Amino acid sequence: MPRKSIGETAMTDAERQARYRAARTAGAPVVRMHRPPDRRSRAQRWNDNVAGLVQAQAEYAAWLESLPESLQESAIADALRAIVDLDLTEVQAVIPPRGFGRD
Repeated sequence: MPRKSIGETAMTDAERQARYRAARTAGAPVVRMHRPPDRRSRAQRWNDNVAGLVQAQAEYAAWLESLPESLQESAIADALRAIVDLDLTEVQAVIPPRGFGRD
């Protein structure tokens, strides 16, 4: 998602570069945001993602139940039914390998 523009019109490349250089010469601190590395194991990430799928499926089921009568035959209801009808028990039953030397 793009950032909101500062002015009414978009800056040119030269204007953007001039603003960058002016901020650096003024001594403005450089703030860089880095996402921390994910330290979870693959198995833990798998389990977390499967749990997220099950939770999302429950939320979609609640949404389907709360749809008004006028939308029960709509494309939204069809899509929600398709999600709710998915059988996630096989995905939940999968136990991923732990890795070399840890089996």
